[in-house]
Amino acid sequence: MAKTLVTWILLAAASNLSFILSAPASISLPLIPKKSADRCNPLVIAHRGASGYIPEHTLGAYSLAITMGADYVEPDLVITRDKHLVSRHDNELSITTDVAQRPEFASRKKTQEIDGHEVIGWFTEDFTLAELKTLRVIERIPETRPGNARMNGAFEIPTFQEIIDLVKSLEKSQRRTIGIYPEIKHSTHFQSLDLPMETQVVETFRKNGYIGASAPVFIQSFEVNNLKYLKGITNLRLLQLYDSPSAQPYDQVVVGTGLTYADMATPDGLKEVARYASAVGPDKNYIIPRNADETLGEPTTFVQDAHAAGLKVHPYTFRAENTFLPAEFRSGDCPKAIGDLIGEIKVFIAAGIDGLFSDQPDKAVRAREVCL
Repeated sequence: MAKTLVTWILLAAASNLSFILSAPASISLPLIPKKSADRCNPLVIAHRGASGYIPEHTLGAYSLAITMGADYVEPDLVITRDKHLVSRHDNELSITTDVAQRPEFASRKKTQEIDGHEVIGWFTEDFTLAELKTLRVIERIPETRPGNARMNGAFEIPTFQEIIDLVKSLEKSQRRTIGIYPEIKHSTHFQSLDLPMETQVVETFRKNGYIGASAPVFIQSFEVNNLKYLKGITNLRLLQLYDSPSAQPYDQVVVGTGLTYADMATPDGLKEVARYASAVGPDKNYIIPRNADETLGEPTTFVQDAHAAGLKVHPYTFRAENTFLPAEFRSGDCPKAIGDLIGEIKVFIAAGIDGLFSDQPDKAVRAREVCL
């Protein structure tokens, strides 16, 4: 039965949801209030969809995450040459699509600087949406997730609007509200190309009825100034992401402030973040760092300091494979073997987190208390 359900989801997503989107109109469901996306604690945010089971940022991955009980799905947003928002973790395409095998696009390969790093490949900003739609998605980490790699070629790159349409359709059959948690990628880079995404993201949400702080939405970024800009044009909730402590948000590198993520993680830094954001998304090591032997250490005061500043805490990224887990939660020596992710998550729940990003949202749902 479970395999049949997953197959149905994948086929529906691969065919651009033609079945899912039409089905609710022909099915009569009782009119009952939808459950809030924020009713559970901690929130389970499906990181790039159910990316531990299906190639990331595909309608199949988002669909499966929702049926697994995720409260929110997380699309990373980049933009095309003709200004369409699409979901990819990076604007460079060869890691997660078959673009390198497409001779018609061979001349698009180039070298450019992204956020201070030289990157070689094919980039979304050099393609129209119609061209991107001819590409097919491949698994990002096939060595770790060979099962996902068997689905290479099954999915196309989804637009932001297609993801919203999927969420709204599945809300009807799930009888609950499902949140959307986009990350704006490479903001400074795209602004330099006259392809800013911030206003377009807010306007897309507005057109679809997502307005105000009560909407089931968080907009996230590793940069700072774009979040401050968003604070001035929308009441949708915002989340400040945190990279490694010694790193700087790239927009702060450009303007030369010297601000680091470590500065932003102090009590005073968190109070400053709370001026424009509702929540923070730290690497989970900010909350419980690892010891030299890769076991979990003692919790820091990050959660308490963030709560004191009025911020929710949604750390990333919880993954089930041994290669990503603390040593005490691994199973055997094989890096791609599945360990005890539920055990790791329970330790972080005890540390007081309010939400978490996971590639295996079903395990995160099982780790928290039953939520009705």
